[in-house]
Amino acid sequence: MNSPKKSGKKPLLILLLVFILPVVAAKIVLSLDLYQGGATNKGELLTTGTSYSSLAMENPKPKEWQLLYLLPENCEQVCQDRLYILQQSRVALGREQDRVHTLILVNDKSDTSALSNSPFETAKANSQMSEMLSQQQMIIVDPLGSLVMRYPSVSGRDEQIIQGKSLVSDLRKMLKLSRVG
Repeated sequence: MNSPKKSGKKPLLILLLVFILPVVAAKIVLSLDLYQGGATNKGELLTTGTSYSSLAMENPKPKEWQLLYLLPENCEQVCQDRLYILQQSRVALGREQDRVHTLILVNDKSDTSALSNSPFETAKANSQMSEMLSQQQMIIVDPLGSLVMRYPSVSGRDEQIIQGKSLVSDLRKMLKLSRVG
């Protein structure tokens, strides 16, 4: 009454497949760019080295969070909507609004008459900053002077409002996680 000897190869093979197969599948998915990681930010992140110093401009509000916008030559409806969104975005931050300063950058060609009845602070933009912001985008700047996130120009008041909500959402996250400013 001898029982046949069972081979241990089958359980070992199954055990190896259970541990190796997920690793191989993950490697294939990542190498073929089939996985798109989830991003919670709504604006476009700027490259890491972009800052006031890399643009050869002095930081007008050091150690403060900033919202930047370059005032164009002709402040038409899109520009007026942008200024309104910037003003309302700061108000929407509630108790955190003292941590954020809205700066309207101006150059020699800017239409400063658009700011006649606005409470915005202004700063002089150099040529490199003017070139970077030539498409009427809004920029978030951290307290260390790094330009962090961009919100490109959109047309239409409804799109502007949606973008303003996105800006406030991203700014709240940054303020919550920030230990400076």
